[in-house]
Amino acid sequence: MRRGRREKIRNNNVRFLFYSAIIVLFAVIITFIITFMIYKNKIKKANYSDLTTEKIAELVPNEKNSILEQASVDIGKSIEEAVQEIEEKEKPIQETEEDINEVVEETSTNTNEIIEEKIVKDPEFSMPVEGDIIRNFAKDVLVYSETLQEWIVHPGIDIKAGRTTVVKASEKGTVESIKNDPRYGLTIVIAHVNGFKTVYSNLLTTEFVSEGDNVEKGQSIGTVGNSASFEIIDEPHLHFEILKDNIQVDPNIYLK
Repeated sequence: MRRGRREKIRNNNVRFLFYSAIIVLFAVIITFIITFMIYKNKIKKANYSDLTTEKIAELVPNEKNSILEQASVDIGKSIEEAVQEIEEKEKPIQETEEDINEVVEETSTNTNEIIEEKIVKDPEFSMPVEGDIIRNFAKDVLVYSETLQEWIVHPGIDIKAGRTTVVKASEKGTVESIKNDPRYGLTIVIAHVNGFKTVYSNLLTTEFVSEGDNVEKGQSIGTVGNSASFEIIDEPHLHFEILKDNIQVDPNIYLK
C-alpha cells in the first residue's frame, strides 16, 4: 500500500515537472519571438530614415521612371494645348468686340454728322451794297411803277447805289445761274443752304463769277447798272430778292 502511494506521488511530481518545463519553454519561445519582432521593426525604421529621395528614386525601375516622366510631359502638353485653345477662342471674341466698337464709333460719328446736317442754321444775309432802300418788298400789296405807269407787285427791295458800284455776295453759296431777265435785266442767282436763294438784278456786269462757282460771303460778283426794263426810269439801284424754297420773302427779315 505504501509502495503504491509513493509511486503515485512520484508520477505526479514527474508530470508536474514535465508540464512546468513545457510552460517555461513556451514562455521562452514567446519572449524570443516578441523580442525579435521589436528588433526587426527598429532596424526597418532606421533603414528607411537613412534613405533619401534620390536613393528611393534609384530603387524604382527605369521603365516606371520613364513612364512617370512621359506622363508628366503629356500632362504639361495637355495644359499648354488647353490654354492655347482657350486663347484662340477668346481671340475671335476680342476681335468681335473691337469690330463692334469700330461699328459703334462709326455709327456714332455718322449719327453726329446727320444731326449736324439737320440743325444747320439758316444763312445770315448781309447787304450786297451800301445804300438806302428806295423801294420795299411788296408782294401782297401794290406799288406804283414810274417806268410802267401802273400799280404792280414788287418781289424784292431796291437799294440805292451808283452805277458801276461793286455788288457782293450776301452769303456764301453757289452761283446757280447768270441770266438776262426780261423784266429785271442782267441777273445773278446764288443758291444757299436750307433752300435759300438770293437774286441780284439790274446789273451792268457779271464779270467776277461764272455759273457753278462757289462764292464766299462778301465776295465781289458784279456791278450795279440800269438793265431792268421795269425800273429803267428809277435812279441807279440794285434790285435784290431773297427766296425760301423758291418763294419770294421779305429781305428785310433776313438782312443783318
